[in-house]
Amino acid sequence: MKKNNKTQNYFFSAFVLFRQRKNIGCRLLSLFIVLSVCISNLSAGEKAETKKYFTDGFLDSLQRRTFNFFWETTDAKTGLTPDRYPNITFSSTAAIGFALTSYGIGAERGYVTRAQAAQRVLSTLQFLLSVKQGNESEGTNGSRGFFYHFLKFSDGTRFADDVELSSIDTGLLMAGILFCQSYFDNQTPIEQSIRRAADSLYRRVEWNWMQPEPPLIAMGWYPEKGFHHLNWRGYDEAMILYLLALGSPTHPIAPEAWSEYTKSYLWEKYFGYEFVSFAPLFGHQYTACWVDLRGIRDAYMRKKEIDYFENSRLATYANRAYAVENPRKFRGYGQNLWGFSACDGPADETRTVDGMQRRFLAYGARGHSYHWTSDDGTITPTAAGGSIAFAPEICFSALKTMREEIPGLWSTYGFFDSFNLSYITEKTPNGWVDNDYLGIDQGPIVIMIENLRSEFVWKVMKKNPSLIRGLKRAGFTGGWLDK
Repeated sequence: MKKNNKTQNYFFSAFVLFRQRKNIGCRLLSLFIVLSVCISNLSAGEKAETKKYFTDGFLDSLQRRTFNFFWETTDAKTGLTPDRYPNITFSSTAAIGFALTSYGIGAERGYVTRAQAAQRVLSTLQFLLSVKQGNESEGTNGSRGFFYHFLKFSDGTRFADDVELSSIDTGLLMAGILFCQSYFDNQTPIEQSIRRAADSLYRRVEWNWMQPEPPLIAMGWYPEKGFHHLNWRGYDEAMILYLLALGSPTHPIAPEAWSEYTKSYLWEKYFGYEFVSFAPLFGHQYTACWVDLRGIRDAYMRKKEIDYFENSRLATYANRAYAVENPRKFRGYGQNLWGFSACDGPADETRTVDGMQRRFLAYGARGHSYHWTSDDGTITPTAAGGSIAFAPEICFSALKTMREEIPGLWSTYGFFDSFNLSYITEKTPNGWVDNDYLGIDQGPIVIMIENLRSEFVWKVMKKNPSLIRGLKRAGFTGGWLDK
């Protein structure tokens, strides 16, 4: 309330000075000076509000440890980032995109030098370019510029014959690649090489080929059976995919793809909040890792009179509200212990807990919304961590509570992926805690902490012409985009 009263006083002072000056030039100068002070005070207030979350060192530690996951577990020569660690299986294409973005954050934070970050990025991009592409079922990392979902650590090729050429994972990889293209803007040979390699990787993606049923984009393609039977339609994590496909300088999709994508949005009221529905929080987070969605709107959001950033904030609050009500009566849920998204789970099995039959899941998407719920008692830190830029006032306390109250969840690289206090067995009498980190869940944590702190990734991506072109072709206007 104090900040609001102060703001009103500044505007009133500006009005009084404007009326008192007889000369129009003096009037305008007085108005400009007072309004500048007002804006400066508002900005200072916002910075102070953000700074308070970093005073005790917790977010510093979380961000540094999570960055170290990418820096220390990724192969330095190939840039292949593990899908999970320490139980290593294969490399995740999307995790590489998050890793590439984290390297710039690490350079800005002083975790590594800019030269070290640049070398890691260049090694990654050059390796991705060096592996063969083609329609063969084996021995390639992708086709037509797209990459397979999972890659072998031995040579960077397709991991198995059930792994799809993934449109969304390619989109997330390209987001990281374009971030590096815009961040490494010096004229040194290595940074020039980064920009050239990034340009080559992005330009060769034939986005319009991945449209067997245009204008939508298919979820994937298999050498053995062709295109995936499903297309990406909103609202979900594929926003970033469509924006980068729209912005392509070589193989763009048509602008009507965006209106078709948004046509299936579900606007509903849930736990007192009205927003475009998507149950797991990762769907609200992934695009916002790279795109500052504050103040810019497409045709759909202009009608609703909010933006996607606010939509994600409301979804985060609804995520917590569900835990507070806890309709399925799982252990541990509450105001400071919540967070539902795609993550690991304890097991695919049914067992009796607290006198009730419970169906538990292993890895899977968890969440809840007006039209869909998947809840087996599993909470994941990436839900609050990846939403911390949307709603730090509730995400910060949730993350701290997880660290302080869930033994074994906090370790070398920050938070293990998830926990479930209702999974009670002889081996887990106090509940289950994961023993793996997942790359695609670590990424939003390190990136969104930085966006809360400095807006760094957002600022870098505002310089990228391909993203800007994609946003404008999707019909976004307003805010920083108009400037």
